[in-house]
Amino acid sequence: MWKHFIADYLSFSKKERTGIIVLILLIGFFMGIPFFYPFFIKSHPTDTKVFEKEIAALSIKEYDSTKQFQRLGATRKQEESVYSPSIHQQEKGELFYFDPNTASGEELKKLGFREKTITTIHRFLAKGGRFYKSDDIAKVWGLHPNEVKRLLPFVQIKHLQASQISEGNEFRKKPLLVAQSISPIDINMADTSALISLNGIGSKLSQRIIHFREKLGGFYSVEQVGETFGLPDSTFQKIKSQLKIVSLSITKININTADIDLMKTHPYLRYATSNAIIRYRTQHGNFSTVADIKKIMTITEDIFNKAAPYLTVEIP
Repeated sequence: MWKHFIADYLSFSKKERTGIIVLILLIGFFMGIPFFYPFFIKSHPTDTKVFEKEIAALSIKEYDSTKQFQRLGATRKQEESVYSPSIHQQEKGELFYFDPNTASGEELKKLGFREKTITTIHRFLAKGGRFYKSDDIAKVWGLHPNEVKRLLPFVQIKHLQASQISEGNEFRKKPLLVAQSISPIDINMADTSALISLNGIGSKLSQRIIHFREKLGGFYSVEQVGETFGLPDSTFQKIKSQLKIVSLSITKININTADIDLMKTHPYLRYATSNAIIRYRTQHGNFSTVADIKKIMTITEDIFNKAAPYLTVEIP
């Protein structure tokens, strides 16, 4: 039995024995290549002097910077104050008495507040927050302690109840919330600071609203604010009740004298409508009334209704 097993499984033909030998020789050849590699390819010795010089140079720079900082006698906090841009800006501001609850953006700018800090304050107030005592300005994010120290003597909080300025823990846990009616903003007179106080309106959106107002020549309807580029409709619906028009001062374009360069800059006219008005005027003469532009085929009822408040045929 064992003889048959050995004969069947452990006996090889001549070709098989030749293949095994060749395979063993190839394995031995590839295993020996790493040992013969140095004889064929010479490796260049590594010069560590250059590396050591660079390390030494870095050490010298680090030592010099440390030594220079020590000569200035600056601590870590002093270093932050030296490079803090807010301090330099605050030192340039004027000093006068102000109430952070009612101060306008322009007043805060004069005091030296940065734009971001003004936005932070207005958003805090818009959400129902309030400064109850002078020291509360130290909690404004972005104000450096040196800035607070400089401004604190000029902070005057007005119209506060005794319970509101209480220092007790009970008040801190349950602050007195006084319901305040927010006066609507006149959108034809509002500046960026007033618009930023609205919920959801930041510095960019406030600038876009004012830019759109200037391009139009003034708003004649609150609904026009919703057409501002980048203003989400959801945000507009939230602030619409806080907007109003008191001063209806509209800049009008005389369609009998204005050239195309003036008219095409208006958001409701653009080039196509302006060009059609100019061509019609050239062919038929001056317009008797603003409604005459409805005779132009390309001017739809929607275009006319939106643009008409900004057009005139009367010479001022």
